[in-house]
Amino acid sequence: MSFGQRLRERRKELGISQGELAKALGVSVSAVSNYESGQNAMREEVLLRLFQALDVEPNYLYQDAFSGKSFTCSAEEQALVRTYRGLRSAGRQAIRSLADALGVYQAELEGDALPEEVRQIPLYRSPAAAGYAAPVFGEDFDYIAVSGGVPAGAEFGVRIQGDSMEPYIPDGSVVYVNRDPLSNGDVGIFWVDGDMLCKQYVRDKLGMVYLFSLNRARADADVVLPRDSGRSLVCFGRVLLPVRPKTPGLF
Repeated sequence: MSFGQRLRERRKELGISQGELAKALGVSVSAVSNYESGQNAMREEVLLRLFQALDVEPNYLYQDAFSGKSFTCSAEEQALVRTYRGLRSAGRQAIRSLADALGVYQAELEGDALPEEVRQIPLYRSPAAAGYAAPVFGEDFDYIAVSGGVPAGAEFGVRIQGDSMEPYIPDGSVVYVNRDPLSNGDVGIFWVDGDMLCKQYVRDKLGMVYLFSLNRARADADVVLPRDSGRSLVCFGRVLLPVRPKTPGLF
């Protein structure tokens, strides 16, 4: 049984629709359909959320398409995976850097020729209107090399269209994002009731969430989410800006 077949089988076993799974993963329904049919491969950040959404270990979903044998991880390897998932962005990057360095060291000992490697991150390119972010976990992206112009710790880039985040984020510019938790005043990439937004985050003492446009002439694009509104809100990451923008005068 293939990865996609096991995914579909487990989803149906739990009584979860493709739409419900898509919402949990932060992708489109068509993306889930493509995963199950085997047309598209799942990226790491989506895959980690999938294991949590389906409450399974990686071994359950992976099989060798040729031999039919399951890939297996030792208890030690599974413990390392769980530890890695619990780390913040800086910790994950440190683990990846250490693993890369050990790989280089081992290859040098073995006398292998080492190609020069450059770290790459996804840049999501689908524009949306009036301060909306690209659909961060859709399929429309390119990989870009991390260079001096990309902030340290960036995990992906998003192209922004519209004037609601000016002057900090001009129309058509690219913002770089990591997955660190947000604090009041941070700018983040959000999923609200199916729409992707780039907004400044504020949460008050009563649990009310405000998603502000930095361009206060575009206050019409603000989003207010009362604590018991029942609306869906997911944060996909913190936008890395050189300075934290001021919050509106109310705060």
